[in-house]
Amino acid sequence: MENLLRPLIVVGGSVVLTLVIGWATDFLLRKADERHHETPLWGLLRRGRIPYMLVLFAALLRGSYDEAELLPSRADAIGRTLTLVLIGSAAWLVIRIAAAIVETSYSRYASARAHRDPARVRRVRTQVTLIMRVVSAIVGVVAAATMLLTFPAFRAAGASLLASAGILGIVAGVAAQSTLSNMFAGFQIAFGDMVRIGDTVVVDGEWGTVEEITLTFLTVHTWDERRITMPVSYFTSKPFENWSRGTPQMTGIVFWHVDHSAPVEAMREKLRDILRECPAWDGRAYNLSVTDSTPSTMQVRALVTAKDADDIWTVRVAVREQMMGWLADEHPYALPRVNTADAILPPSRNGNGNANGNGNGHRPSQDGVPAQQRRYHGNHNSGRPER
Repeated sequence: MENLLRPLIVVGGSVVLTLVIGWATDFLLRKADERHHETPLWGLLRRGRIPYMLVLFAALLRGSYDEAELLPSRADAIGRTLTLVLIGSAAWLVIRIAAAIVETSYSRYASARAHRDPARVRRVRTQVTLIMRVVSAIVGVVAAATMLLTFPAFRAAGASLLASAGILGIVAGVAAQSTLSNMFAGFQIAFGDMVRIGDTVVVDGEWGTVEEITLTFLTVHTWDERRITMPVSYFTSKPFENWSRGTPQMTGIVFWHVDHSAPVEAMREKLRDILRECPAWDGRAYNLSVTDSTPSTMQVRALVTAKDADDIWTVRVAVREQMMGWLADEHPYALPRVNTADAILPPSRNGNGNANGNGNGHRPSQDGVPAQQRRYHGNHNSGRPER
């Protein structure tokens, strides 16, 4: 009877104590979270209740297993298994606690400076993310090394491993050269403030927002819902556009190709009216100018401003669409067209200096109608040139 009750008491007691202590700890954390709404620390610490209970159970059972006298022939294997579970769950718990502390510190910093300096907040967020990845990697490596040291064979081989560490380090460095370069590039991006999570960038002609930064790769979320994954070493070795660098305010450009007779002054007034009705325009500045001319059209450029990259895109498409619609409805003659009128011949001058002996100086056409009138349709009052 004693051989049956002893294992039951030891194992059952470890389970009951783990559940009671875990429930009590979670209850205290929940009450603390309800009292202190200004900090998310207590709520974040509750995420570690599972590794916390594993640590409790493994520690209680490992310490009392010898008293259970259960499977004595397998005692060493079971004890080593419990030790491995204890080490792994302890590393898991340390990572959860570190994540809760770091996340709490970042939340306080972001809430205090989100309105004054959003670029700085994004920079700190990038640094915090990479720091947590490094901490997790270090804790994982230490936990794995500790697990290996529980085996006598690995302890015996420790001296030879340390003796050959230099050679192995050189070989590993040569083999993982690209990985190491990406890792150092990740640190350079995080603490050099080159690019941050949430920045709007243009990489290889692709416009998007930086969604994730790790030690080895960076993910850009494009406007059409694609994800572009690139090695972080790209951003330290090649040029790219960062539209969020400094202030997020931007100036956008809209081009039109119109006829030479287009009403430029009326287009300026229409641009002003369009911007006044566009919520995305920040009201800083606008301008419209003729920037180029070709034999058939002239190029008109509008400059508009907005508070960030998303709004500047909205302003540009609104101005382009509404201006083209206004020209088509109110000034269709201003749209580009192919001129099918006959070419005007150069005048042949006589001895009196008049063209073709005609003293009025006009250029007659072959049918006796001035060339200026031949460019229009039969209704000369319409003012609409021939297309």
